[in-house]
Amino acid sequence: MRIALFVTCVNDTLYPRTGQAVVRLLHRLGHEVVFPPSQTCCGQMHYNSGYRREAQKLAVRFVETFADADVVLAPSGSCAAMVRDNYPRLGEPGSRLDRAVADLAPRVYDLSELLVDVLGVTDVGAYFPHTVAYHPTCHGLRLLKLGDRPYRLLSNVGGIDLRELEGATECCGFGGTFAVKNPDVSAAMGSDKARNAVATGAEVLCAVDNSCLMHIGGTLQRQRAGMKTLHLAEILASTEQEPATP
Repeated sequence: MRIALFVTCVNDTLYPRTGQAVVRLLHRLGHEVVFPPSQTCCGQMHYNSGYRREAQKLAVRFVETFADADVVLAPSGSCAAMVRDNYPRLGEPGSRLDRAVADLAPRVYDLSELLVDVLGVTDVGAYFPHTVAYHPTCHGLRLLKLGDRPYRLLSNVGGIDLRELEGATECCGFGGTFAVKNPDVSAAMGSDKARNAVATGAEVLCAVDNSCLMHIGGTLQRQRAGMKTLHLAEILASTEQEPATP
């Protein structure tokens, strides 16, 4: 399959290893990955902050950039949810944008959805001999409804020891601009999540959103907890020959 990668802003600027891991993983599974160079932000931050017109412009650019893609992979649950859940609210009914979104949005997937639902694979041949706890992020859990897809993928990773995270479905407190507008509440929620993560005894906390891992990971670093964070893609791309480093 020919898969268009929408790498997202956070991954592109702060976590490039996630995008690289996605490409390695999909190549290993025998698929072609293309990277449209005209891609920019999905507009999530603008939309959530009330800048509807600016978000519309970015939505137009997105649908034009990925219009011909068989499928679009966004290794970020929140960005995939922005396209599928919020883009339909940006265009006037029957408008060009509205029609383009209706055509493209169903072809935009999170990594776990793409692997399990589209490619039909739950064992990607990964090897990661470490203890891992999985944090289901809010957008993936509540908007994309990823369910047990990430768990199914992780449970088939060779050498892995999965630990259960208490309060897994509770928000980590990041929420994009929420963390800026409500820093004290955000920090308190992040501390709760970090405490539960450390209590698992796992070496690594995994999620499908690096923005959430950035928030939790920052808390873990300040606490000197010794726990690392990794995107799901990096664990799934890990092999005995090319191991991911926690």
